Amino acid sequence: DRTKIIDGSKIKPGDVVLGLASNGLHTNGYSLARKILFDKMRLKPASPLPGSPSPVGEELLRAHKNYQPLLARVPAGIIKGLAHITGGGLIDNLPRILPSNCDAVIETKSWRVPGIFQILQRNGNVDAQEMYQVFNMGMGMVAIVAERNARRVISILRGKLIGRIEHGTGKVQLKF
Repeated sequence: DRTKIIDGSKIKPGDVVLGLASNGLHTNGYSLARKILFDKMRLKPASPLPGSPSPVGEELLRAHKNYQPLLARVPAGIIKGLAHITGGGLIDNLPRILPSNCDAVIETKSWRVPGIFQILQRNGNVDAQEMYQVFNMGMGMVAIVAERNARRVISILRGKLIGRIEHGTGKVQLKF
């Protein structure tokens, strides 16, 4: 039903950005991940992932998280925008739903970045900005809601407040 499509058109300054945790790479940045883990770190699929009980191969093959069952629990009309954080990370995916007069300001310190991304950044000597463009960095889905609905939606989605919408030009601003 076209009238129920969540297309971002109702997003406005003052809204908040909620993040839903990922459970791994989620199909993001596998070329870079393989280069770092296998070429640079010289690990094998059966090698233990540093700081993790899982072997490297298991981490790379982890099934992508399905957010639909959680999202379906939010009453219709509350979510103004959704962005699945796939290849392109927060930097490229979130602007697709932003009106041209809005920016999403993301507080990167508002969540703990999972170990796999820390390992990749440290061992690959990857710039923080590039990490947030290549990987989901622990946030696999983003929902934008009115501030007055934030607490309720956070509870339903088991999400986290990770940013806000401000006047802008349709871009993502990362605050480190």
